[in-house]
Amino acid sequence: MFTVELSVKTFRFISTLEAISFLVLLGIAMPLKYIWHMPQMVQIVGMAHGVLFVLYVGGALYMYKKLNWSVTDLLIVVMCSILPFGPFYVERKYL
Repeated sequence: MFTVELSVKTFRFISTLEAISFLVLLGIAMPLKYIWHMPQMVQIVGMAHGVLFVLYVGGALYMYKKLNWSVTDLLIVVMCSILPFGPFYVERKYL
């Protein structure tokens, strides 16, 4: 359906958004919740990050098939999704 080039661009975009949403969640929303008692930001950013995380993992599975990654590569890419700067590493190394 998609060309490989378009698939890589789409996954790169989702990867960037997922990484940024995670950093905003950890660096802005969580301090607002726990230091200044403003939990609303965590609800909003947390939901966005959750959706982007699911898209990232789904995109990683799709790229696994499209780019013929090994299972080890797939596991590294998925594990990078739980590290704050992990998706940026994936963009450099695997895309």
